[in-house]
Amino acid sequence: MSAVQRTSMLLVALRHRNLVLGGTLSALVVLLAILSLLWTPHSAYELDIANKLKPPSSIHWLGTDHFGRDVMSMIMVGAQNSLIVGFVAVGIGLAVGVVLGLWASAQRGWVEELVMRLSDFTFAFPAILSAIMITAILGPGIVNSVLAIGIFNIPVFARVTRGSANAIWSREFILAARAAGKGRIRITLEHVLPNVLSVIIVQATIFFAIAILAEAALSYLGLGTQPPQPSWGRMLNEAQTFLYLSPHLALFPGLVIVISVLGFNMLGDGLRDLLDPRLSRARLSGYVR
Repeated sequence: MSAVQRTSMLLVALRHRNLVLGGTLSALVVLLAILSLLWTPHSAYELDIANKLKPPSSIHWLGTDHFGRDVMSMIMVGAQNSLIVGFVAVGIGLAVGVVLGLWASAQRGWVEELVMRLSDFTFAFPAILSAIMITAILGPGIVNSVLAIGIFNIPVFARVTRGSANAIWSREFILAARAAGKGRIRITLEHVLPNVLSVIIVQATIFFAIAILAEAALSYLGLGTQPPQPSWGRMLNEAQTFLYLSPHLALFPGLVIVISVLGFNMLGDGLRDLLDPRLSRARLSGYVR
């Protein structure tokens, strides 16, 4: 790709405000997690009862909780858990769901019907309900939460991939590939998958935000990340007892969750507009503001 083409793509991307703002917010969350690996203002695990429930100050930028732990440090370390859950849960959905969707679209018939009915069955058990069932058997923890969210993502990616792939299989160049003697697997890998990749990327970005929100909800219920590991959801759970005494305990982790979910949702929306040629042409023509 030439320098002129790269510059042109960058200028087009910068015209999508959702993409720029969402990318900025998402990058801040990622940088916060990376920075916490190298440095935090204080230890996120050290108890200091003498300085509990302190308001924000120059020493503790976002105050301290009921155990005297630094809220800023806990939020930074908690970002690691949220991003790890997001990456792994979405990765499970991608690895299994995309394969099932491509397989169903390529084979059609009873294979497609079986995959879709299994997806419908999985949809009957939302992420939180799945986590409750899994933790009832295996016990609460971040691994079980990731597993529950990942299982919930599988039918979503399977349906999206299958729907997009079905549209590609009806195109003329697929007929030409079949006339040239290419098998279904080769056509899927060489022609179908590259053409549905943009849709999958957008879906993965949006469901990354949903995974972060689901992890926070599960931790709030006590089913996610367990003490002493910091978690945004559990910070909200612990803050509700001191809501009137120290509102900052709920304000800051709640704000970080909102920024993270909003950022990745806007990033996905911006990528959708950028990667969809019809939306891009409409924007350039002034029909979409």
